[in-house]
Amino acid sequence: VAAGEAASDVVVEDSFALHYVTHCCMGVSGVIAEFDGKGSLVLHSNTQVPFLHKREFAEILGMDPGRIRIIQPPIGGGFGSKLDIYPFEVICVFLARATGRPVKMVFTREEEFLASPTRQPVRLTLRSGCTKDGTLTFRSVRTIHDNGAYTSWGATTPFVMMQTFSSLYRVPHCEYDTVAVYTNNPYAGSFRGYGNLQATFAVEQHMEKLAAAIGMDPLQFRLKNAQVPGEITGQGMVFRSCGFPDCLRIAAQRSDYSRKQREYAARQRDASPLKRGIGMASMLHVGGGAKIYPSDGCGTILKLDDFGHVTLITGASEIGQGSETVLAQLVCEELGLPISAVSVVNNDTDITPWDVGVHASRTTFIAGNSAIGAARKAKDKILAAAAPRFECQPEALDLRGGHIVRKAAGDAAPEKLVDLPRFLRSLHFNDRAELVMTTFYYEPPSVHQDKGFKGDVSAAYAWATQAVEVEVDTDTGVVRLLQVTGAHDVGRVLNRLGIEGQIEGGVVMGQGYALTENLVVDEGRVKNPNFRDYKLVTAPEIPQMDISFVETMDGEGPQGAKGVGEAPAICIAAAVANAIENATGVRITSLPFTPERVYRALHGALPPVRPVPSLPAAPAS
Repeated sequence: VAAGEAASDVVVEDSFALHYVTHCCMGVSGVIAEFDGKGSLVLHSNTQVPFLHKREFAEILGMDPGRIRIIQPPIGGGFGSKLDIYPFEVICVFLARATGRPVKMVFTREEEFLASPTRQPVRLTLRSGCTKDGTLTFRSVRTIHDNGAYTSWGATTPFVMMQTFSSLYRVPHCEYDTVAVYTNNPYAGSFRGYGNLQATFAVEQHMEKLAAAIGMDPLQFRLKNAQVPGEITGQGMVFRSCGFPDCLRIAAQRSDYSRKQREYAARQRDASPLKRGIGMASMLHVGGGAKIYPSDGCGTILKLDDFGHVTLITGASEIGQGSETVLAQLVCEELGLPISAVSVVNNDTDITPWDVGVHASRTTFIAGNSAIGAARKAKDKILAAAAPRFECQPEALDLRGGHIVRKAAGDAAPEKLVDLPRFLRSLHFNDRAELVMTTFYYEPPSVHQDKGFKGDVSAAYAWATQAVEVEVDTDTGVVRLLQVTGAHDVGRVLNRLGIEGQIEGGVVMGQGYALTENLVVDEGRVKNPNFRDYKLVTAPEIPQMDISFVETMDGEGPQGAKGVGEAPAICIAAAVANAIENATGVRITSLPFTPERVYRALHGALPPVRPVPSLPAAPAS
């Protein structure tokens, strides 16, 4: 890092403060616990990690995990809030054991605010440099994290943040010092984006400042430092597929970014109190799971009945993200069946195979590959059995439109040989009866980071760029988000309606983080535990959105796809910060951008963020 700074022509340093927000899932937390006559435990839980839950409850209760069954009811959103075992669940289990009766505990909305995990407050100081030609030279970062009174996932968010500091753009030298501090505040947990919103907020403001310092167009500065396929970062992350430059170009072109950025900057001193600004930010995030457990895999059991109906039994959890539809689509694609021919079973640990849980934008990628693996084994079994009957090799046959067909050369239509359900019945009802049932377990090729925090931790990486246009009322401090233009490297679009919903929902979540949401904590007490005082974005405030998808056809992904569940929320706050500066000439390095805080900043009355002091060295292991 010292060498990188010595080679720099420009160095900038700023401190940033990120605030508390909470998940606000549509469904509140709850659990039903019951012990049967044999002493086995049945939990109806909205957890995101049912198989890890089995293990954790077994340790607490001193039970055999095989005697614990987790059933997941329809879950009204998770966003990372249901990745841990929480006190109310354990209390409920002990009450059920003591009373010998089923016990149900469900939070009120106020309890959800008071006792749920939060997005972690972070104070960070970032120092960055570049040369006159626009080449990044180094980043040096110090962060302090409010862990809360208890440790959930809050102490591990630096794991993701360091990936952004080291690898969002091509950075030859990076140093990261961090500490998580116990306080009497609400405990920090996992939240969509998992530390990346906080890190990206700082990194992308520095990209803008560095470009301005050397007089370079901010888009061209980003493009010069954007990675391309095949690069390996200093942390050992391998970008086998990478649509980052395309994301930058498409978002800039579709938003008319360069022209508007110059035009709005020139209008900063106009008499009108209403100012327009445009800002850009990009993000890097895991798109193929993250190897943080011994296994990051998922199992699938697939059964074809005598009538050609598929039962897909998957370990993957459905929490509203649409995984059931995508998994059914992938299986239909392999077996040549309509989507109505597939039923997905995914909510009972006594039936489903193991899966590590739904997090890290992993379900489409990991469970999708697992489902494809099981479907391909079933297809191979069917075609191998059919080939002797039609006096050909299995490679000459295919499954299409609910039939076994003979492949045709060129553009000719394939020859239909037999209806698939009829053939399945002929396998079943003969002297050597066979059923078509297969299993498959997919383990991604990712690796654990070593003690130096280096390693290719995900099987794929997602990229995105978002350009946002805002209107700032300098008389009141009100910031309106008018337009979001996004370009996302998704590998391949599997379900357009579903992925558009993911992106749009993520944008709105990022909008709330930037502009309205703020969990007010005073001396350890939450002061606004309700939707009257905690301001969510509502329908009239949602901006126009123009979303493009960059299809890089990831070689490891299911049909080329990557995970994108967390990506759209990550960029928005950083892009809004850059847009406010473009509109007003004032850079604000703390969130949220509420009217009062923006008004104070415009008048030089917003207190500056205190720099993070040098942090003590970690104790020797």
